[in-house]
Amino acid sequence: MSSAADDKNRALAARLLPLVGGAGNVTSVAHCMTRLRLGLRDRALVRDEELRALPGVLGVVEDDTYQIVLGPGTVARVTPEFDALVTAGGHTADELAAQGARIRQARKAANATPVKRLLRRIANIFVPLIPALIGCGIIAGLNGLLINLGWLPSITPALAALASGFMALIAVFVGFNTAKEFGGTPILGGAVAAIIVFPGVAKIDAFGQSLSPGQGGVLGALGAAVLAVYVEKWCRRWVPESLDVLVTPTLTVLVSGLVTVFGLMYVAGEVSEAIGEAATWLLGHAGAFAGFVLGGLFLPLVMLGLHQALIPIHTTLIEQQGHTVLLPILAMAGAGQVGAAAAVYVRLSRNGSIRRTVRSALPAGLLGVGEPLIYGVSLPLGRPFVTACVGGAFGGGFIGLFNMLGVQVGSTAIGPSGWALFPLLQGNRGLAETVAIYAGGLLVGYAVGFAATYFFGFGSQMLAEWNVPTETGRSDRPVEDVVLTQLDGETGRGDEVPVVVQDDEVMVRGRRADLEVDG
Repeated sequence: MSSAADDKNRALAARLLPLVGGAGNVTSVAHCMTRLRLGLRDRALVRDEELRALPGVLGVVEDDTYQIVLGPGTVARVTPEFDALVTAGGHTADELAAQGARIRQARKAANATPVKRLLRRIANIFVPLIPALIGCGIIAGLNGLLINLGWLPSITPALAALASGFMALIAVFVGFNTAKEFGGTPILGGAVAAIIVFPGVAKIDAFGQSLSPGQGGVLGALGAAVLAVYVEKWCRRWVPESLDVLVTPTLTVLVSGLVTVFGLMYVAGEVSEAIGEAATWLLGHAGAFAGFVLGGLFLPLVMLGLHQALIPIHTTLIEQQGHTVLLPILAMAGAGQVGAAAAVYVRLSRNGSIRRTVRSALPAGLLGVGEPLIYGVSLPLGRPFVTACVGGAFGGGFIGLFNMLGVQVGSTAIGPSGWALFPLLQGNRGLAETVAIYAGGLLVGYAVGFAATYFFGFGSQMLAEWNVPTETGRSDRPVEDVVLTQLDGETGRGDEVPVVVQDDEVMVRGRRADLEVDG
């Protein structure tokens, strides 16, 4: 019985709050024997008629405070519930952003494990390569379009060279960045990794097989450069300073280079092939389910810092197949965020602060930059983050389904997402079909993210706390709803006279008026 009564009192408090202008309009809360006494910032935001008509409200009295008559006993139980809503409510975008920052900081601290630190270091190796991947990927897409149309045949070979040159030597850049990240001499890491792409390795046999230039790819380059760093550090420790400049670089390249040629290239080559075959098999046989899981779990992976493990996989697929089939599926997580944010905008129709945050962050979200929406809107709210993941799952499942049907949708580079991924799309069918499927996935992600958040993203209590005005000031209601309350004592309350809006002030007969906004 007590629980039911508590719920009733809490529900009445939740219905009262928006009718007095929301938590942001309440400056003080107290009660006497029968009345809830409120200090208000802006009396014009109170909806008197709706308050008087609310079941449980016995009347309204205006004095130095705004007083709502609830009756003896009831007022003592409703006031603490109302005060709790005022304390917890009135949420602004700044509060939401602060909460998101706290979550981000907590996640950062939780991610400071040895494994996640290693993944971050690996990400630091590949992230600087993204601009070149994007530029070369777009040139490759443009070149393919020109070839298909039969345009500029004298230019397309040059464009092909521009697009392919970086990818042919990407192992060298990976080796350079790896040595730099792990505390070695960058150029030595690049020199060892260059062995992998050197054409002369075709004359070398390892494990009974002839090596091929590029075998092992970026994974081999990563391993070779890490080994070079450890060899170099050993040499710095034991080689006399007088011989260091000659002996250390020679031993670093010699030892790590031989291990790379007669071990790492073969092993890394097998791993790279296994990654490509696994991705092809997974999407070919369980594409819809795999896309659903990947699209739905990508944002939690980002929160845990585990998404960085995918960067070498993307790069390996691009190196092997010319594109990564995983990125368009994972990009659907951002589509779910956009749909969820749109639903938040609609549901929190009274919270102007949060709605402004959504409006400002939405363009970036459409272009695949999801952090403002994640940390500024959905994650601090809690449930909308989950419903956004649901939108991403359905979008990923849509694209995965077409992969299962034999239509691949891939990206020639990593980094961009959302609409920014369109210029980088590539598949095993025509460009128009690839673009249409990706666009369809985005639409599914938007729609499901919106619907899931609109219907399941907010409970009644949550709406009562968040869907309240957060600002006071001039009403946005039409002038016809404005009723004169005072004009230098010449008119009484409720007298209606013609009004004119002039320079953001309401004028009556050429003089400024104090107004209230009727229900």
